[in-house]
Amino acid sequence: MDSGPAMSVLDLIGSTPVLQLNRMVSHRALRGRVFLKLEYLNPGHSKKDRVALEIIREARFDGSLALGQTVVELTSGNTGTGLAIVCGAFGHPFIAVMSRGNSMERARMMEALGATVELVDQAPGWTSGQVSGADLALVEIRARQLVDKFDAFRADQFSLPGSVHAHELYTGPELWAQCGGQVDAFVDFVGSAGSFTGVMRALRKVRSDVRGYVVEPAVAAVLSGAQPRSTYHRIQGGGYAMTELPLLDRSLVDGYLAVDDDTVIRTTRLLARLEGVFGGFSTGANVAAALNLLEESDEPISIAALACDSGLKYMSTDLY
Repeated sequence: MDSGPAMSVLDLIGSTPVLQLNRMVSHRALRGRVFLKLEYLNPGHSKKDRVALEIIREARFDGSLALGQTVVELTSGNTGTGLAIVCGAFGHPFIAVMSRGNSMERARMMEALGATVELVDQAPGWTSGQVSGADLALVEIRARQLVDKFDAFRADQFSLPGSVHAHELYTGPELWAQCGGQVDAFVDFVGSAGSFTGVMRALRKVRSDVRGYVVEPAVAAVLSGAQPRSTYHRIQGGGYAMTELPLLDRSLVDGYLAVDDDTVIRTTRLLARLEGVFGGFSTGANVAAALNLLEESDEPISIAALACDSGLKYMSTDLY
């Protein structure tokens, strides 16, 4: 039965579908299943819409965000897009602070959705299209300056519990139900670690032996304990060589999976051609890691992952 129109764009955040990647698995002649939750079908085309909504909703509820108060956050583009949508719906001015190393489609999309976008120059020795921890540190400095200048609320996706709650309360339970309770492992390319921790907490509540794997760039797999060979890579949205992530619950980590840039790009392109899933770099990283995990498994298992954002946000890059 038709449930009728949504009354707000906020009502359209979440409840994204899951696709079983049969053709990708067959292409590699593997046994097992990969379930991909299509988070790029959220209104802002990424999983971060959920985070933006939960952070703002919780802040309004507990009084840390006043009516009409300005919101500021650093972003690689996806959280900023989500916040532009959510803040617009709730009547809060929003300032997004982003490194110039990220794709420009993101800045243009945030501006179109009503955000003010502050672009921060990259650190010396920068490489366009590759954002390092040093670049992110410069963005953090500017974000703090703007919070002070506008007496703004900082929607800090790297520390606020809403980043985890969004996935623990919604994404994870949706994923479990859609996969019919047939999830043996979850893989996730880590930025803030909110989606990894949140989804894994939800899955472990219903099945204690679901395995969790953190996905990292091969050149900067610091969470696994490796020394970074480089602080630059092409997988935008995470892998910043930050060893301290407040939201990462390491008790949920069963292993670390490293993926290199070229493999990620090949996998992302193949995902579009074979499955019709037009994702970004981190989506390709998740699928590449899931396929590698299937290949290493002695038995057919079911692995779940997120299609984090849309390939439309990378048309100015060499991804496509």
